[in-house]
Amino acid sequence: MGLLPENKRKPPMDTPRTFFIWGATMSGKSYLAERFPNPFFINTDDNAEKAGLPNFQLKNVMNRDGSIKSSVIDQIDELMLELQTANKGFETVVIDTIEDTVDLIEQAIITENKVQTLGDMGYGKGFALQKQIVTGMILTLRALPLNVVFVSRLDDSSLDGQGNTIERPALKTKWYNIVNGNSDITIRTRRIGHNYSRAMTDKRKDYVRDQITDQKILHILDNVPGVFPRTAKTTNK
Repeated sequence: MGLLPENKRKPPMDTPRTFFIWGATMSGKSYLAERFPNPFFINTDDNAEKAGLPNFQLKNVMNRDGSIKSSVIDQIDELMLELQTANKGFETVVIDTIEDTVDLIEQAIITENKVQTLGDMGYGKGFALQKQIVTGMILTLRALPLNVVFVSRLDDSSLDGQGNTIERPALKTKWYNIVNGNSDITIRTRRIGHNYSRAMTDKRKDYVRDQITDQKILHILDNVPGVFPRTAKTTNK
């Protein structure tokens, strides 16, 4: 017993905790992710390692016979458990990149089941298993008392009817809908020449600056145009 809270309102807690950052290569995605407090990177490349940041490199490790020695699915399960029970002072978890993580999960399922594609498993079993693992990881991350940052590259291969590049994340739409649906703020990074910029492209709600209690997060958001509504201009009169 004792699960019900007191029947009274509490002051709103308006600090966003889950973020989706996307943009072209070298546009400042990982740099922005590094600005979050005490980040731990779950990496699919060696960028965090090169930068000297605390990280774990996701990789399906194979035996000589082609079977999996260490699966990213098991690695993710172990990482989630350690973050829940043995966190070493990290305040932010960064998944860089989320599309590579999804692909590595698919590779692990295919290899463990000795098939060529997920469709070869029949009756949608492979696709359902991949969705279950990816969704489980996202929901577990959201439940942690930590900031979560998903990083995605820019998909520069999609064209519209006029041959113009459609600017969108490299994360496939079905996964983007899940990740973005569990994110508080989506941020686009750009690089034009030597200049870098950031902009909010989606958000769960209109955030009130004075209600954000984490000053480190507030400092980051103050440098992302679009997060806070513009203050209406008034005259002296």
